[in-house]
Amino acid sequence: MQNKPYRIDAVLFDLDGTLTQPGALDFPALKRDIGCPQGTPVLEFMAGLEDEGRRREITRRLDEFEIQGALSSRPNVGAQRLIKTIKKAGLPVGILTRNSRASTLRALENFDDVSTSDIDVIVTREDPVKIKPSGQGVLLAARKMKVDPAYVLVVGDFSFDMDAGHDAGALTAYLANGNPLPEGLVCDFVIDALPDLEPILAEGACLAAGKLPNAFLEELLARYPIEDPSVIVGPSVGEDTAAVDIDGQQVLVLKSDPITFATEAIGRYAVLINANDMATAGVDARWMLATLLLPCGFSRSQVRQIFADLNAACTDEDITLCGGHTEITDAVCRPVVTGMMTGTIARDDLIRKNRMAAGDRLLVTKGIAVEGTAIIAAEFSDLLLERGMAVEEIESCRRLASMISILPEARIAWRVGGVSALHDVTEGGIATAAVELSQAGGKGLRIRKEAVPVFAETRRMGSLLEIDPLGLIGSGSLLICCRPDHVERLVAELTQSGIAVADIGEVTDGPPCVEAFENGSPAMWPAFAVDEITRLFNS
Repeated sequence: MQNKPYRIDAVLFDLDGTLTQPGALDFPALKRDIGCPQGTPVLEFMAGLEDEGRRREITRRLDEFEIQGALSSRPNVGAQRLIKTIKKAGLPVGILTRNSRASTLRALENFDDVSTSDIDVIVTREDPVKIKPSGQGVLLAARKMKVDPAYVLVVGDFSFDMDAGHDAGALTAYLANGNPLPEGLVCDFVIDALPDLEPILAEGACLAAGKLPNAFLEELLARYPIEDPSVIVGPSVGEDTAAVDIDGQQVLVLKSDPITFATEAIGRYAVLINANDMATAGVDARWMLATLLLPCGFSRSQVRQIFADLNAACTDEDITLCGGHTEITDAVCRPVVTGMMTGTIARDDLIRKNRMAAGDRLLVTKGIAVEGTAIIAAEFSDLLLERGMAVEEIESCRRLASMISILPEARIAWRVGGVSALHDVTEGGIATAAVELSQAGGKGLRIRKEAVPVFAETRRMGSLLEIDPLGLIGSGSLLICCRPDHVERLVAELTQSGIAVADIGEVTDGPPCVEAFENGSPAMWPAFAVDEITRLFNS
């Protein structure tokens, strides 16, 4: 059985006994009528006949027999839902059968929710390849589906299906249908019924670009609990940093974050994005390590610029760039800079999200999608021009890059006090950040959507590119949970410092979730599997 990591890019099903429950036909009688020994498969028997006329006659009889079987066949339990699930996941579906094409198509007519349009490839005994147990049919199907055979999952209820999959180097799943397993069966997975395949597919399907889904990440972290008692804040969904007790009084705060979207001023982004997260713990970063993974074709001049950006940004924030790693590699297609920052803080001054309390006000600074707006303007200016955005508008969007740092507002919040939690809005936008904040704090959030501030430039860009600002990467905006008796002073000081701030909701006693309203009426709070900007980089 499969105990190694695996990946599934396509699924190739057998027909009779797998996708369908065949009609009740007397197959031994057919063999007797055509003179085929009971222990010999019909197709192999036909292949050994030298009399061409007799071979054609047996083929005709077999075709008629299969059509009769197809007429009375029915979808196997769970087959239709499974095919729909696979198609929804964006994976191609194929059929590999020893039957004729005509009988295969006729059997599919008995499906209610699946049609031939849902099947990307059908390989039958009429195709010019050796049929199962040879792997040639699997290889042909993989070519037609444009996937590597190693990432095809062959599903069937007969040893020939498993043999064909292994012969082609594919993954295999044996469908038992409640029957005992054949002696000597070799396969990667065994399932009793088709619905049992769903978790196998979910585990093998490729993840979308971007951060790991929160539920999956939470599951992973739960498997590896932290046993070191000096760890005050460990890995958790919604936590921006880790914190380790040094001597009972001082806490070492740590943060690591890569920059994968921006290429312009990527060094500066790496410093500010990591420093932003440090600030949510109440800490000014002191030391930084930087890992640079640069694509082949990068020049010395380009590397110098990244180093200059890193040094300048660190100097501006009084951070020491004290080490790291640099490498040219074909593992990346654009620059990736990963920063690792540390700093210290008195234990009593550490800001922890578990201090959130019902009644705390929820504030957000500036406007949402600051970082995403600036990156899109820098990386996709030609597309914006093509869609009708003026040069002046694009430049206005690019200038938002100067607002990426949330250190000024974080420092004001530290000084004013009454802050129960800070959370930097990053990948997945404010929609994801609010959910993460709620989960990390163990409290509910009630948000007024109409109060969420969106820059005019961002709205314009979003409408042109069909991007929702709520799901767009948003470093530069700081979510603040603040005790009610400190809100007025905090808002006043932020405003006096030229930092816009909006009160968008409150913390509730409810379980972790976001309850949204719009103009007083309940509204949907959107969820984004990946950041909205990902669609542009992947297009």
